[in-house]
Amino acid sequence: MATFQVITEQHGELNCWRISSECVDLLIAQQGAQILSYQRIGEPPLLWLSDQAIFRQGKSVRAGVPVCWPWFGNLQRNPASVQAMYQGEQAPAHGLARTRDWQLLSIEEAGATLRIEFELPDAQGALPGWPNSVELKLLMVVGDDLELTLTSRNLGDAPVTISQALHSYFAVSDVRQAHVEGVEGLGYIETLAEWELRRQQGPLEFAGETDRIYLATPATLSIVDPQWGRRINLTASGSRSAVIWNPWTERARELADMADDGWQRMLCIETANVWDDVVTIAPGASSALAVRVASERI
Repeated sequence: MATFQVITEQHGELNCWRISSECVDLLIAQQGAQILSYQRIGEPPLLWLSDQAIFRQGKSVRAGVPVCWPWFGNLQRNPASVQAMYQGEQAPAHGLARTRDWQLLSIEEAGATLRIEFELPDAQGALPGWPNSVELKLLMVVGDDLELTLTSRNLGDAPVTISQALHSYFAVSDVRQAHVEGVEGLGYIETLAEWELRRQQGPLEFAGETDRIYLATPATLSIVDPQWGRRINLTASGSRSAVIWNPWTERARELADMADDGWQRMLCIETANVWDDVVTIAPGASSALAVRVASERI
């Protein structure tokens, strides 16, 4: 049975918790309830933390798993039903949840796992420009695998429509040597070519900037990393879409919080509800978006 140690740490302007056992090490920021890093002891990290990450209030950290909610990406690229929920003037990219402080509700051991639950109180009517009331909770279960569940419960008297994502940055030995399985034959939106609808031929390999929305995704996608001899399996529920992103050389140079060669060591696969997969939640109803991150030797 694992015994977990929890200590508080300050990283720049951000309050954080370091959670560790003889098997795993996890770093979580209060801002955004964002996992910053996740690693099994004695193995390369599973989640990537940028060498040049900026730990500043009001700015999402280039790392781990930012929570994008109640919309993903550019609000103007979302369906009208998602745009209509927002009444502010300038909509920040990736929504309103990832740069606000969440409340830590509980940390408790359950057998060989640790359950950590956060809530965003501001989602209950206090998000600027977003006059809806939703109970928003994020549950993390840490054990042999990492499980994340983002649950939205509509507390209001009218339906709420959202797009969302668990914007996961995975660590790889070299993205040019890795590939993604599970996308074969899927339709995808090529955002770098006028948002064309295309179809994936074979596994996804990387030879340049990548920013794609995959549609009608299967439950499991896998990152195969021969150089590190491992496969990272991502098993999602409550999701029929995924975003796969790597900035490559030129875009990475434009990012102040990423080393010029940082793109080589990371790959984003974002478990999502985007494009034609947005979620409408009736009054009193709930919707859950979840992913389990597991790895195995190959």
